[in-house]
Amino acid sequence: MNPSGPLAGRTIVVTRPLAQAGALASAIEEAAGRPLVFPLLEISPADDPRPLAEVALRLNDYALAIFISPNAVDHALPVILADRSWPAPLRPAAVGQGTVRALAAHGIGNCIAPTERFDSEALLALPELDVSKVAGLRIAIFRGDGGRELLADTLRERGALVDCITSYRRSGPATGCQPLMQAWRAGQLDALTVSSSEGLRYLVDLLDAEGMGFLRQTPLFVPHARIADNTRALGLSNIILTEAADAGIMTALRAYNWPA
Repeated sequence: MNPSGPLAGRTIVVTRPLAQAGALASAIEEAAGRPLVFPLLEISPADDPRPLAEVALRLNDYALAIFISPNAVDHALPVILADRSWPAPLRPAAVGQGTVRALAAHGIGNCIAPTERFDSEALLALPELDVSKVAGLRIAIFRGDGGRELLADTLRERGALVDCITSYRRSGPATGCQPLMQAWRAGQLDALTVSSSEGLRYLVDLLDAEGMGFLRQTPLFVPHARIADNTRALGLSNIILTEAADAGIMTALRAYNWPA
């Protein structure tokens, strides 16, 4: 660690799910900061494993398999590949580059994915998902419980036959928010990085009046305009909109005008 790095003396909260928090935490450390890993979403297997198991049996019926997140990959592929190999004609697609890397770790490449913005809109804008390409195709979307319906609804409007398969379940922090409160009270919490509107809602629900007072004063670094809009809707205004992914968050953290 460089003791004179751009984040020296700063404690930055990393709120990504635990399995995805390591890279950003390491980058903060390399910039001399102190990462406080506090996942706002806990990820667990889907309540009902049968839909995923059934899709694994008829995977050859699909032309395209879309994975919404690395968690979708990590929970779906062990089931899908338990007793079979990935069908060669089945093209994978992903919303973000982290998901592309997760697929590659399982030996699945040639993935359709956006390279700049990482959301459903960017994926839908790719030529491979144009109406002329997907009309009549059967498409599987592997995702968590709940979430946006934009991707599935738009592909159906374009004539695709879409099945959504819940691969994992999301829930809020099970242990409360004492680590954050202790850091705030000690004057040792300088910023939060927020990669999920849903996770931030869980945090707001957990915090009492004192905690909300701290949160309103704390810079929130968010990598997507939609998350920024949802953050404002929760009554928070100290928002720094960054470029996408961990790299964008780190660029904004390094450039921020931290108080003396």
